[in-house]
Order: sequence, then C-alpha cells, then structure tokens
Amino acid sequence: MRQTTHTEHFASFAEFYPFYLDEHRNLISRRLHFIGSLGVIGCLAMALAMGDWLWLPAAVVCGYGFAWVGHFFFEKNRPATFRHPVYSLMGDWVMFKDICIGKVSL
Repeated sequence: MRQTTHTEHFASFAEFYPFYLDEHRNLISRRLHFIGSLGVIGCLAMALAMGDWLWLPAAVVCGYGFAWVGHFFFEKNRPATFRHPVYSLMGDWVMFKDICIGKVSL
C-alpha cells in the first residue's frame, strides 16, 4: 500500500480536505466513490419511500464498499476513514459536491 506522509492531527476540515483529495488521485477510485455516494442517496430514498429501514445498512455497505475497493485496489492506500472517520465522511460528500459542480474531475 502507498504510504502518505501527513499530520495525524488536523485542526479543521479545511486543513484535512487537501489531504483527503491527495488520497483520491486515482480516477477510477474517484469514480467508485461517486457511484457509492449515488448508491447511498438511492438507498436512503428507498428507505424513505418504502418505509423499510433495512435500506439504511445497505446505504452504509454501498457507500463504504465502493470507496474501499477504490482505495485497496486502485489507490493502494488505507482509507482515511480508519484514522479520521468524521472528516473522511465529510470529505466524501464535499468531493461528491465538487465532482457535481466540476471542481474535481471524474
């Protein structure tokens, strides 16, 4: 796995996000993250529309499943989720938004 050098402590999400983007340099990995995030939105919509809360664990599996495949097989690094779970989750959705508005390439 690729080792990256970074500060283990980030004072803010603004400080963390450049590190997060550096951990997502591989195009296929970013695409997998995007697909996983779309899947999360779909699962949450199904949970609300059908009133079936079993879609909630499916949302978690979908989101993390696609992302972790991207990290382990394409980025060759360890997901930031293991060290920075809150900032990493925030990063997933900020990157999703940045992809949607064209700020991050897909």
